[in-house]
Amino acid sequence: MSGLTETEHLVAALEAGGIDYVTKPIKPKEVLARMAVHLQSARERRQARSALDAFGYASITVRVADGRLMWQTPLARDLLMRYYGTDAPTTPIPVLDWLRRHVNKGEVRIEPPRFHIEQGPTRLTFRLHQQIGDSEGGGDWLIIMQEVSDESVIDAIALSFKLTPKEAEVLYWVVKGKINRDIGDILGSSPMTVKKHLERIFAKLGVETRTAAAGMVMRRIRQMHPQFEA
Repeated sequence: MSGLTETEHLVAALEAGGIDYVTKPIKPKEVLARMAVHLQSARERRQARSALDAFGYASITVRVADGRLMWQTPLARDLLMRYYGTDAPTTPIPVLDWLRRHVNKGEVRIEPPRFHIEQGPTRLTFRLHQQIGDSEGGGDWLIIMQEVSDESVIDAIALSFKLTPKEAEVLYWVVKGKINRDIGDILGSSPMTVKKHLERIFAKLGVETRTAAAGMVMRRIRQMHPQFEA
């Protein structure tokens, strides 16, 4: 709130980070109305962020110019701490490098390649969602994150195609491009046992080849886990 009423003063205040500008003498009803609008917007943003967390999609906003992590949902905070050991306002260096690389290249007109980090059987995926606010200096960017594990994808395969847990696991590694010998080594089985599993899998899926089975699974899994990659 200020007694400075010139347009240049208002513009300077907003450019400095203000979200509104009220001049003296104040009009109480107007001030209360403005406050109500801002509170409602804040509630809607908070609800949207909470909804993302509820569905397993964490979110952060990063300012490109100084690399500052402006805000993060509770799930995002937990994930960044677990994978990178960092917390706001620090953005993990690999994530910031990925963001700046694609923003500076002008690739934001279309969704750029996603960034992944693996930790054992789990993978954390970062997806550039949208720019928020002023674009000066690169702007602030909303980034969506999701963690996916081998186990969750295997469970989804079993459920989607009515396979046994072992059949789903075999099919998962087929999608990953592994041959029977490699799958046997991973699962502690013989190549012949893997072959028998595949015969039952092909019958259940109504296909005759590994390629057809893998293609069918990839289409289904990407509907549920868009960030999944073979």
